Amino acid sequence: MKTGTDQLHARSPLGARLVEELRGRSFGLLAHPASVTRDFSHVAEVLHQLGLRPRVVFGPEHGYGGEAQDMIGVEDSRDAYGVPIRSLYGERFEDLSPRAEDLRGLDLVLVDLADVGSRYYTFVWTAVLVARACAAAGVRVIVLDRPNPLGGEVLEGRLVEPDFRSFVGLEPLPVRHGLTPGEVVAWRAEAEGLPAGAVSVVRCDGWDRASLAPAWDRPFVMTSPNMPTFDTALVYPGGCLLEGTNLSDGRGTTRPFEITGAPWLDGRALAERLAATGLGGFVARPVTFLPTFHKHAKQTCGGVMIHVTDPRAFAPYATYLALVAIAHHLHPRDFAFRTERYEFVDTIPAFDLLTGSAEARERILAGDDPAAIARSRAEVGEAERRVHAAARAAAEKMVF
Repeated sequence: MKTGTDQLHARSPLGARLVEELRGRSFGLLAHPASVTRDFSHVAEVLHQLGLRPRVVFGPEHGYGGEAQDMIGVEDSRDAYGVPIRSLYGERFEDLSPRAEDLRGLDLVLVDLADVGSRYYTFVWTAVLVARACAAAGVRVIVLDRPNPLGGEVLEGRLVEPDFRSFVGLEPLPVRHGLTPGEVVAWRAEAEGLPAGAVSVVRCDGWDRASLAPAWDRPFVMTSPNMPTFDTALVYPGGCLLEGTNLSDGRGTTRPFEITGAPWLDGRALAERLAATGLGGFVARPVTFLPTFHKHAKQTCGGVMIHVTDPRAFAPYATYLALVAIAHHLHPRDFAFRTERYEFVDTIPAFDLLTGSAEARERILAGDDPAAIARSRAEVGEAERRVHAAARAAAEKMVF
């Protein structure tokens, strides 16, 4: 399987055509540390070897170098070749899009961002915002596409409702969306009526949509500071919900999102109740842990570690919805939903932004059955399938 950047590096016929497209053009690059080829050459190095130098480099959340923790603003800087780096993650929502002066004089922007297949993971939304800004400035976008590590067929979770859109759900996608970055950008380009030719997608060669990342015969490269392994990506469609609560999301441990708990949590009771839900494909093992930073730093916590035993049967979003509901039911006085500012939004609870509506949080607080909440909110209907199909079709129309 070859990504868009692999094909550029190998000077395949398509890659050679892309080189000719870039040569003599003034272009920008949107990338991060996981923008690498099979042999770990970064896309910036590949371009340098080909005698191509971007005029400006853009970095998404966590920064072009990937050093920043979640929701930490990143400053502008320069890369190893002296190229200006413009941060697309600052202190305001407006900072998520390129400025007009950043795009002035550019012919196109090359996008290479590895995603992990969850609506909340912000890299696809950065790519969409870049495509919008570029279209307004008359600058083309070419996406060097990458496969979805969770596969391209399985969906989970309902669409974001209009009043709950944010940087963790800018447009109506299922939570586990089964799409590539190129498909998401092409979908929005078509849905928003961007000019013909505004977006092109260099598709992956040889990707089996039914396959998960371990079948690709290439290492998983961490895409952000707390996304170190495929195991992390596999639980993330559910694990990210922990950010909307006062449960540890495992930051400050070596297994973020797989480990969760709190100083007051009964991990054994949580594990037993999770097992009783009938949700499959995992084992919740009771643990104690001490986060070195982030929530409950330097406090011994009780909790569980989610071990995925069957990736095909595992439903991450349903599993963690049930986990959150059970934690509330076990400890109603100690458990709380996050009320602080989250991803530039002050007025809507983070849990609602993540789930795409207030329903799950309200049902949890009302004491509804955790398994029933999980199954109903995780189910996929015709609306979710329509979006998935539309995105795939749009990318096929925009193939480079």
